[in-house]
Amino acid sequence: MKKINLKKAALLIVLLAAAFLFGRGVAYVRYEKIDEQVIPASGSVSSDNWGLGFGQEGSQPTGNASVDELKQYDAHFVGDNAEKVIYLTFDAGYENGNTQPILDALKKHNVTATFFVVGHYLESAPELVKQMVADGHFVGNHTYHHLDMSSIASKESFEKEMRDVENLFKEITGTELAHFYRPPQGKYNTNNLKMAKELGYHTFFWSLAYVDWYQDKQPTREEAFKKLVGRIHPGAIVLLHSTSKTNGEILDELLTRWEEMGYTFRTLEDFVAPSE
Repeated sequence: MKKINLKKAALLIVLLAAAFLFGRGVAYVRYEKIDEQVIPASGSVSSDNWGLGFGQEGSQPTGNASVDELKQYDAHFVGDNAEKVIYLTFDAGYENGNTQPILDALKKHNVTATFFVVGHYLESAPELVKQMVADGHFVGNHTYHHLDMSSIASKESFEKEMRDVENLFKEITGTELAHFYRPPQGKYNTNNLKMAKELGYHTFFWSLAYVDWYQDKQPTREEAFKKLVGRIHPGAIVLLHSTSKTNGEILDELLTRWEEMGYTFRTLEDFVAPSE
């Protein structure tokens, strides 16, 4: 009888320990599904996967690191909540015919954007890069090979990914690359942010984006406007992809709608100017 009781007691202890650890895990990280991506709904700057949680329509989202946590590394994801201002950015991984209509719409509305480019884009579409510069846009660093930078621990390797973009951009345009950095796929860690800062970069995540990068599954106009108009908010850093056919088709109308809602546009240079 005593042997059976000991077994029961041991089993009870195991179950209680498992419940305790499970409870701590649930309390530490809570997950939400947002725009077809499972992301941490809360966390810290040491996380390696950028994500957002949205509340009331038209309000700023929360990130998995706060504005103040990111600021110590010259990293950002949203601007001032008091002004209806948009900071428009595009990630440019390759060229497929959709950059030109995007540039045309930006010129029509006199909006200056930032294009985050990778090495392949610089190599394959130098004339469009020159046009970005000629039109007054900023060109930022999206790394040369679009790697998961959170997996790179070596400062030398990290720096090479950044410097190779800088050097080729200068070779093509004769100008210096803007020291704005966007981690590929939003993957990062604290060490990455420190290294980017040491290289003189401001890291820019985003406070509004949508699933626009699948070439064979482009969002409809209705889906795009629902996300991009419904979730726009003061101080928004908007991420769009220049590869998106939908973005090329709707940008003119989208900019008009945002303007009709009372929004104006500023640059990432305007964003960092107060902290320089």
